[in-house]
Amino acid sequence: MDVLRPQIITFDGRNYRKNPIQEKNYQHEEDEAYYRDSMEYSDEPCDAYEVEQTPQGFRATVSAPSVLYKHIVGKRGDTKKKIEVETKTSINVPKPGHGGEIVITGQHRNGVISARTRVDVLLDTFRRRQPFTHFLAFFLNEVEVQERFLKFQKEVLEKCSMDRGVDSSIFQNPKKLHLTIGMLVLLSEQEIQQTYETLHRCKEEFINDISGGKPLEAEMAGIEYMNDDPGMVDVLYAKVHMKDGSNKLQELADRVLERFQELGLTVKEWNSVKLHATVMNTLFRKDPNAEGRYNLYTADGKYIFKERESFDGRNILKKFENFYFGSLKLNSIHISQRFTVDSFGNYASCGQVDFS
Repeated sequence: MDVLRPQIITFDGRNYRKNPIQEKNYQHEEDEAYYRDSMEYSDEPCDAYEVEQTPQGFRATVSAPSVLYKHIVGKRGDTKKKIEVETKTSINVPKPGHGGEIVITGQHRNGVISARTRVDVLLDTFRRRQPFTHFLAFFLNEVEVQERFLKFQKEVLEKCSMDRGVDSSIFQNPKKLHLTIGMLVLLSEQEIQQTYETLHRCKEEFINDISGGKPLEAEMAGIEYMNDDPGMVDVLYAKVHMKDGSNKLQELADRVLERFQELGLTVKEWNSVKLHATVMNTLFRKDPNAEGRYNLYTADGKYIFKERESFDGRNILKKFENFYFGSLKLNSIHISQRFTVDSFGNYASCGQVDFS
C-alpha cells in the first residue's frame, strides 16, 4: 500500500489531512534510509500540525521511537540534510539510545510543515518495515480446551498419521492456544502503555455494553482451512463462536481492531477479524515457536512469497470436521508479546483488560 495514497494519514495517534504536495518518484534501498528525491511543498498552510511560533521563527516536534531515528538521519546524515536543504529548516534528532522528540525549526511556517510531513512519511514507511512485536488476543487455554485439544491430537495421529506430512511436530502447543484480534508493532514502552490505555478506553466506550460486564460464553468447535486445496494444507484452524449464536464476539473483536487501526497501531488485513485458533501449522515442524501466517506478512499486510511445507488434510477434515474442543469463558483481551512465554507456558502478557 502506498503510504501517501490516503487523504487522511494517522500519526502519533491522531488523524491528519495530507498536506498538498507534488511528488517525484522515489525509492528507498532495502537496507539504507536515503531520502532520494525531492517533495515540493505547497504554500497553503496546514492546520493539522501544531506549529509553535518562536522569536526565531517556527518550531514543530515529532514523537517517535528511538529505533526509527536512524531512518530520519540516513546514511552519513544524507536524509536529514536533504530535507533541511529543500525545506529551509533545521532538524534536531536525538542521539541513538536517548529519548526525546525530533525538533524541526525554521524561518517559515510552511517549510516547517513540509519538513514535518516528510519526517512523518519516513517514520510511517519504516515503521511498516518493522516485524510485528505484539498482538491482541483472547487466550483459549482453559483446562478443558487443553485436554480436548490433546485428545484431538491423539486421535488425528491414530487415524491420519499415514497421510502425507501429518505428524506430532505440526500441532500447536495447547498452552498457547489463542484467538488473535490483531498484530501490533510496538517499539517503545510508551507505545505499550498507549496500547494498554486504548484497550481500557475501548472497555469504557463499548466493551462493557457488548459484554454486559460478564465473560463471553463461547465454544471452540469444528476445524477449517484457508487455502484452496485440502490436500495441500499448511495451517488448520479451530473455529470459535458464541454459545448463544449471537454476534457479540465478532462485534467486539471488530470494534477493538477498528480502534487500533484508527490510531495507526495495526493494519487491516481482512474486513473483519477471523475468529479462529491455529491447531496445526507446518511452521511448527522447524520452529515450535513459529506463529502462524503472520510470519509471512510484512507489517503493512503485504504477503511475502515463501514456499511453504504442506500436509494432506483431507482425512482430518473429513473425520474431525465438527470436533468439539470445549467451552470458553472469554473474560480478557491481552497485549501479548511474540516469542516470549510466561511461567505457565503461555505467551507473556504486557497488560490486559478484563470484562468483569
